[in-house]
Amino acid sequence: MLIRASNPDDDAAIWPILEPTIRAGETYPLPRDMAKSEALAYWHTPGHHVFVADKNNAILGTYYLRANNRGGGSHVANCGYMTAETARGQGIARAMCEHSLVQAKTLGFRAMQFNFVISRNEAAVHLWQACGFEIVGRLPEVFDHPRFGLVDALVMYRTL
Repeated sequence: MLIRASNPDDDAAIWPILEPTIRAGETYPLPRDMAKSEALAYWHTPGHHVFVADKNNAILGTYYLRANNRGGGSHVANCGYMTAETARGQGIARAMCEHSLVQAKTLGFRAMQFNFVISRNEAAVHLWQACGFEIVGRLPEVFDHPRFGLVDALVMYRTL
């Protein structure tokens, strides 16, 4: 598998990864009816470094890497990851996380923080912990999960 910087031609393959996750509304605090153009604009927000996981010329995942904050907080990175539904459980998210940690360090970041990990997203919580992230905060009942109602979000952090 190759993880590479995204180019504009990748959007046709990125949207089918973003759409089911957005529509499900279980892991990202985005409007479930978000339009394709709005979702792609969000993913490619200025300041986002966007990457794709490419296996045999098929894009199976994507992530963005950015500064978590500006000014005094700009030394801490933040990422968002999504994996194609058909590729889950194949190590794509782990590979993207490991790649993002190297990229963040290369870009001069000193740490990485995830601001809003949905507590019911147990696979992600477990994976991020396996990648060295610690739960450093819990935001009680801040996410309205479509199946479970109000659930907590976690703040996760690790140094680079």
